[in-house]
Amino acid sequence: MNILTLNKIAACGLDELDKNIYTITDDVSADADGIILRSYSMHDMELPKSLKAVARAGAGVNNIPIDKCSEKGIVVFNTPGANANAVKEITTAALLLSSRDIIGGIEWAKTLIGNGDAVTKMVEKGKSAFAGQEIAGKTLGVIGLGAIGVMVANTALGLGMEVIGYDPYLSVDAAWNLSRSVKRAADLKDIFANCDYITLHLPLNDSTRSMLSTEQFAQMKKNVRVLNFSRGELVDTEALKKAIADGIVAKYVVDFPNEETLKMENVIAIPHLGASTKESEDNCAVMAAKELADYLENGNITNSVNLPNCYMDRETETRITIIHKNIPNMLTKFSAFVADSGLNISHMLNKSKKDYAYTIMDVDGKVSDDIVEKIKAVDDVLAVRVIV
Repeated sequence: MNILTLNKIAACGLDELDKNIYTITDDVSADADGIILRSYSMHDMELPKSLKAVARAGAGVNNIPIDKCSEKGIVVFNTPGANANAVKEITTAALLLSSRDIIGGIEWAKTLIGNGDAVTKMVEKGKSAFAGQEIAGKTLGVIGLGAIGVMVANTALGLGMEVIGYDPYLSVDAAWNLSRSVKRAADLKDIFANCDYITLHLPLNDSTRSMLSTEQFAQMKKNVRVLNFSRGELVDTEALKKAIADGIVAKYVVDFPNEETLKMENVIAIPHLGASTKESEDNCAVMAAKELADYLENGNITNSVNLPNCYMDRETETRITIIHKNIPNMLTKFSAFVADSGLNISHMLNKSKKDYAYTIMDVDGKVSDDIVEKIKAVDDVLAVRVIV
């Protein structure tokens, strides 16, 4: 099977792919069975007919045409949590950078070059211009309590901050890892009204785009510090500009600068360094490769953004996997085709996620091309594979 890499992928990740099974290539004209990428944009790319899965070595998938992949029966994976520690660490740094004018002070100190022995006195005289505030005792609002948000919340507690978290979709795993000392906000208004710092850790989609705009800024405390290490489009740029001018936002730290934010005062623009550590890139590459291999070799789905997580131990040598629309009576049709051919279904699993569903069937015996074609011919079946 061919695995196409659209970005440079850490060697430790590619080493997870058995060389006896996979050929790794960067030739976009290859008939790829799987794709591993980081930030490469696939939106204008013609998807190979052979493509079965795409694995993003990172959490964000805005560079992947999810809807198009779903309609073609292509599973899209990401690697939630693999870069969480890296983003947590840079968010912690941002808390300090937004509180103490360290960057301004450093730049000013460089202007003193050439003053010789007078530098020491000039530093003592001028340092008051860069005074800031401590974060201990202040309140941090964490919007989005996924893997990163939970780590940021717990770290902030350790730094002496009060922490209020908001996430209406808090997962069981996240809840287990979240400190009991983190207060839960029932509404975003609780965050806006009570927090000295606000940090965003949630995906960009239609419901979160420009989630911080004029109305939300108006509800915030004066001199709030806002940190954005998720996606720039979560914050409305024009509304932010006015909030800074009005003294509502004292500092805005963003890992996704644009032309406007680069020109604004009181904005610290970081060039997308959130997950730029060797450890993070290695973790993401390894997780992406493992997800891709388990799907291609066993049909198991873990951390998919467009299909349900679906794992089943192999009970027979032959496995049928089917990606289809989430509509009634599909299982009845699939089972009938297999039974009519004289095969026994040893074990079966079916799960759904919004409009799409996934079925795994372990069967005793060889699956004929005729069975596969009958299943493919069913309306709203998107992809069928036989794994042996």
